[in-house]
Amino acid sequence: MKFLTEFPYLYETHLHTSQGSACGKVPGSGMAQVAKERGYTGIIVTDHHWGGNTRPDKSQPWEQWVDEFCSGYEDAKKTGDKIDLDVFMGWESGFNATEFLVYGLDKTWMKAHPELKTCSVEEQYKLVHEAGGMVIHAHPFREAHYIPEIRLFPEWVDGIEAINAQHSNPKVTGHYNPDYNHRAVSYGREHNFPMTAGSDIHRTDLLMGGVAFSHRLTSIQDYIETIKSREGYVLTDGVVWYDTRGNVIAPVETEE
Repeated sequence: MKFLTEFPYLYETHLHTSQGSACGKVPGSGMAQVAKERGYTGIIVTDHHWGGNTRPDKSQPWEQWVDEFCSGYEDAKKTGDKIDLDVFMGWESGFNATEFLVYGLDKTWMKAHPELKTCSVEEQYKLVHEAGGMVIHAHPFREAHYIPEIRLFPEWVDGIEAINAQHSNPKVTGHYNPDYNHRAVSYGREHNFPMTAGSDIHRTDLLMGGVAFSHRLTSIQDYIETIKSREGYVLTDGVVWYDTRGNVIAPVETEE
């Protein structure tokens, strides 16, 4: 995959590991290695948290659960540090299958907030914001057997995942329906939300989308600030490039 010269730093923003997500197929180290081979500058590990399809046993004490939950990120980070791949931490929270990508917080903060197990969408937003984090509604219009209904919370998010590669990249079969992204883009424009893109990746063969930046990110806070600025980045599902408003820019060029 060749990237636009103005935006050479591609980041996967929605990635699962087998250590943190029950649906993950590959450990963090493997995800990091393949991301580097595919030309990514960095990844954000967003394993399924307490209310979602999480891997760690919930009968454990909270701090022990957090340690196990974060092991996928830590595994990826260890490998990333060796191969010059930026690895940042996030997670995907779940509320009866309505899911949110949370960025900007770390394991220490998580251990100090066991209320994450029982908080509401509103309470999550307030907790995350008090700590300087960001909440993005993941694939807000996806329809699937595990999603009983589409629920929108425009007042309790900072933005939306408008371009989810699982919906629009032809390599995908499970959730493929480009209309899910079209509806998300329209919703984002209606509410003037910052928009993101990600592969929602659970295995290495489907790494394909993400956000490409004009500068290399220095931290997860840099990611948050840049997304909120709506400048200096573009979105992709691995097939098409989009601007920050979800408008098509150009097809992605592939290696011959």
